[in-house]
Amino acid sequence: MPKENSRAATLTGLALAGTGVAHFVAPQLFESITEPAFPRNTRNFIYLNGGIETALGLGLAAQKTRKAALVGLVGYAAYLATNSVRNR
Repeated sequence: MPKENSRAATLTGLALAGTGVAHFVAPQLFESITEPAFPRNTRNFIYLNGGIETALGLGLAAQKTRKAALVGLVGYAAYLATNSVRNR
């Protein structure tokens, strides 16, 4: 992978991990976007999603785990989309 792509992937991963950590630091910021997809136990899902995003972000940031994290990211996107549609 060219160096600029690797750097972009690392920065993207760190940004995603930072967003994940923000779910724990300021969960109220995520209530309005989480509640439509997860109307019951919204706060629990805010923390769960924060943990998933942190793990995926760190996985993207590290070259050795990037491919697995990309697969996980696709699964996570499907999980969010399914819950959004189901709870409309």
